Formats: sequence, C-alpha cells, structure tokens
Amino acid sequence: MLYLVGLGLADEKDITVKGLEAVRSSERVYLEAYTSLLLVGVEKLEDFYGKKITIADREAVESAADAILKDADHVNVSFLVVGDPYGATTHTDLVIRAKERGIPVQSIHNASILNAVGVCGLQLYNYGMAVSIPFFTETWRPDSFYEKIQTNRLNGLHTLCLLDIKVKEPTLESLARGRKIYEPPRFMTVNQAINQLLEVENGRGGKVYSDKTIGVGLARVGSLDAKIVVGTLGELSEVDFGAPLHSLIVPGKMHPLEVELVETFAINSTKFRENVQMV
Repeated sequence: MLYLVGLGLADEKDITVKGLEAVRSSERVYLEAYTSLLLVGVEKLEDFYGKKITIADREAVESAADAILKDADHVNVSFLVVGDPYGATTHTDLVIRAKERGIPVQSIHNASILNAVGVCGLQLYNYGMAVSIPFFTETWRPDSFYEKIQTNRLNGLHTLCLLDIKVKEPTLESLARGRKIYEPPRFMTVNQAINQLLEVENGRGGKVYSDKTIGVGLARVGSLDAKIVVGTLGELSEVDFGAPLHSLIVPGKMHPLEVELVETFAINSTKFRENVQMV
C-alpha cells in the first residue's frame, strides 16, 4: 500500500491517529519538503512516529518517483505531506503513477491552509479562486493572479493568497554551468506579498484593490503562536508577522457575522469599519 498521509499544519502531534498507524506500519517513510513545511524539524517527527524519515525534495518526487514506489505493491510505504495530501498537483501525479503500477493507494486527510483560514472569521463558502503569489525577480514578474482577484472581488468573494516558498532551489548561475548550487531557503512574508500586489495594481490601474483595501494577514496558522492581523493593505505592510509560514487574504464583501469576528483582529476598528465592504 502507498499511504498519502496529511500531517496538518504545525507540529508532530497534528497527525491523525489513522495517519500515525499508517506511518508505523510502513517499511519506508518519505516527507515531501518543498510545497510547504511544518514548524518543527524532521527529528521531532522521527521521535514521535518512531520511524526514520527520508526527505523527498522536488527532484526526488518529480524525477525519481520510482524509488518512492519501489515494492509498494508488497510493503507499506508512507508519503507524508504537510497539510492535506491533495494540496499540490505533484501528489496527484504520484497517485497516478502508483495506480498505473497496480499499487493500492490510501489517502489520509488532515487540516490544510485551505480550510484552516476559517479561523479569521471569513466563512469558507464565501471564498473564490485561491491564487499563488510568486517571488518577483529582476526579469520575471508574473501577475496572472491579478485577474483572479479581480473576478473574486467583482463577485463579492474572498481571495486566499498562497505565498511563495523556495526550498532547495538551484541558482541560475549554477544551472548555466551545469553544476547545481542551491539558494538558501526563502519564505515570502505578508509584507512582500502586499508590496508585489500593489506594484501590479499600480501597473495595471484596474482599481481592483489599493493600500486602503482591507486585508487579513496570517502567520503560522494551526500553531500555538499563530498570528492574525486585520487592517488596510497599507497597515499590514508595516506589521511584523514573525517566522513563516505566512498567508494573505483579500476579502470581498463581508456578511455582518463575518465583520463581527474579523473586527476582533483589526489594528484599528474605526479604520476597519470605514473601509470594509459589506453584503
């Protein structure tokens, strides 16, 4: 059996009982470590699960899936994913490869950022399309997320912005030389995301949002030191959200019940009430 095991969002104790049983029954255990990260090191997982864990980076998952799936039709193999197993398309590809080989697959679900954002008070069924905000570079500044935010806001829907992380990314110079040298890990902050969003708005001029638009900044959702701050995008750009991982929400129109809870996280209730859009 190939088990795809969701780990939840914070630490080693977020795994479900069913997931823990699957891990402990497995001959090999892999941890996917590039679409998201837990807030604790792999050593804590190994101590709690009682299993040696192999880190599976992007290259291992996308280019060397055969090693992960080896003998999985005869022994149990667990593939651990932060959040829920189906939060990234790479994991779907692994399932397809397993099924092509006749390997049984069982998915064990867990909390992900896609549902845990409900903690801020914005109701999940009022969200539109989620978007990814990539790190801009000198020569690459993609802004396809703009139209999705625009569509969501025209329909009064909230937008969850998933912020970029870079783990084991080769430098362009090393790729040109044919010998991979990896950049230090980087995790986009709420502040960086807002600056990029405002840059795109200034370039597009579509009046989709501005520095006066209400936003929700979140950090380390699911952990004991989670941080949620509500304010204008201008206000949030000055807030220190601390350690990763961060997310950003650009709300659409809020129901009065949403306003009541969201306001409890506001930097300035008066400014929040002045700028919030209500149903």
